Amino acid sequence: MDYSKDQIARKSEWFRYYSEKRITHQWLQVHLLKNLDDVNTILEVGPGLGLVSSMLHNAGYEVTTVDYLSNQYPHPDIKFIQKEIMNLTGEEASGYDCIICCETLEHLLWEDVDIVLSKFFSSGCEWLIISVPYQGFQLDFRLFFNLYKFKKNFSMKIFKFLRNFDFDTNIDPYGHKWEIGYKKYSLFNLEKKIKKIGYQIHMREFSSPCRSVFYILRNYKK
Repeated sequence: MDYSKDQIARKSEWFRYYSEKRITHQWLQVHLLKNLDDVNTILEVGPGLGLVSSMLHNAGYEVTTVDYLSNQYPHPDIKFIQKEIMNLTGEEASGYDCIICCETLEHLLWEDVDIVLSKFFSSGCEWLIISVPYQGFQLDFRLFFNLYKFKKNFSMKIFKFLRNFDFDTNIDPYGHKWEIGYKKYSLFNLEKKIKKIGYQIHMREFSSPCRSVFYILRNYKK
C-alpha cells in the first residue's frame, strides 16, 4: 500500500512526540477525571495530535476540542473549534462539565495566563484541569531488570530557580515562554494566579517521568 507524504509525516511525528516518557503524561490527563462523577462533557484545549481526545472518547466522554491549528484528529463524534486560545471567549467555553488545558498555558506570555484562566472561570464550568512543565527540584530514578533485559533511568532537576527562562519569539513564536521552577516562575506564583482568579485547588499532582505539575481546579461560583 502506498502512503501519502502527509500520512508518513504524521506517523513520524506521532512516534516522536508520544514517547515512552510522555505516554504516562497523556494517561494522567484522563485518569484525573476518575473521581469526578458529575463530568460527562469536556472541552479539550490544545489537543495536539489527538491521543487524549481519542482516550476521552473511548472512555465515554463527550468531547469538543479547540486549537489554533487545523484539526489533527478528525472524528465524527468529536466536535472541533479552530481558534487561538487568546481569542476564545468565556461564552464559547461554557456549557461543559470540565475544561482540560494541559501543556498549553506555557506557550502564552506569563501575564496572558491570567486572561485565559479568567475566561475559563467566567465560562461557569465547574471543573478545570491544567498542567504545565515543572522544573523545580526533583529526583527520578527507575530500574528494571529480568533475565533478558536491563534498563535504568536517572533524572535530577536542581538550581533552575537561579536561572532565567530564555525564549525568542522570532525563532519559535509558539514555543514555551516560561516553565515552573525557573526564576520568577515558582509554584507559589502559579498558585497565586489560580486563586486570584477565584479557583480553588481541588488536587495537585506531578507526572513522572515527564515532570509536569497538574491541577484539578474547581469553580464554586458556577
